[in-house]
Amino acid sequence: MAKAKSKEAIHDPNFVPPSVTIPISPITASYYTPIPSKIQASPEEPVILGVDEAGRGPVLGPMVYGIAYCLKEYSNELKKFGFADSKTLTDSKRRSLLQEMCNEEGHELFEHVGWAETSLTARDISSGMLKPKKYGNYNLNEQAHDATIDLIKGVLERGVNLKEVYVDTVGPPATYQKKLEGIFPGIKITVAKKADATYPIVSTASVVAKVTRDISLEKSKEADHGDEGGWGSGYPSDPNTSKWLNGNVDPLFGWDLNIRFSWQTTKDSLTRAKALNLVWEDDLPVLVEKSYGNVESMLDSSKKEQKLDCSWFAK
Repeated sequence: MAKAKSKEAIHDPNFVPPSVTIPISPITASYYTPIPSKIQASPEEPVILGVDEAGRGPVLGPMVYGIAYCLKEYSNELKKFGFADSKTLTDSKRRSLLQEMCNEEGHELFEHVGWAETSLTARDISSGMLKPKKYGNYNLNEQAHDATIDLIKGVLERGVNLKEVYVDTVGPPATYQKKLEGIFPGIKITVAKKADATYPIVSTASVVAKVTRDISLEKSKEADHGDEGGWGSGYPSDPNTSKWLNGNVDPLFGWDLNIRFSWQTTKDSLTRAKALNLVWEDDLPVLVEKSYGNVESMLDSSKKEQKLDCSWFAK
């Protein structure tokens, strides 16, 4: 077996994985690599798959679910490349690993490891979570579960002989594992906390998710905000993120589509900035059938008229 290299691989600073399309779309989308040649050459051999996410907690950018899969007999070989929980790897190491997985010129990882991802955009996350009560909201756990299920189905639909799935979870593992076992009865399912630090195939998925999210966020900032200042990691606890968020509130629109409006952090920022309080038709009480009462109830006569400059919205 080849010995692990101590020297960290150098990645191309301009590398953009195929999972990141430019310009960045506000619409949730998925990307699948072609089936690796080594899996195609052994269609009857069992394949294992790992699942992990990046960006569950941030107020900025997408939540990305990544999967990686390979022949079961190859899975232990992933360790020699240095795959681990992506949070324990340097940014350069993570990017070099994904770049090697995308390298079509005979790289071992490209030949053995397939991967896919779904980027749930900030707009779509918020749209689901902020649905009117009468429709029932689409919470973050449901969105995460559906993304995972669809990714696994996508691999099966491509004819991969999938036999084992390992999933990293932040919630109670038993309930989620039972749900997945019901959907995929012919596959051995393992749902565990810290799976990205335990199973190399989940560590590989972790790299897919983390690098895709990081580069997507970078490209969004370049396109929408240029060099106007850093918005940090996107986590509410990050002082740079908090400063950017509170300093860039439009009183009518709030922010652009990179922001998760369903987060309490954004609601607090809008309140501090004295942004307009909007009332939506679906939230109005129905007094008579097909009647919403007096629209004057939507207006606050105690507030002074506020002139808004929204010229930027049409740019």
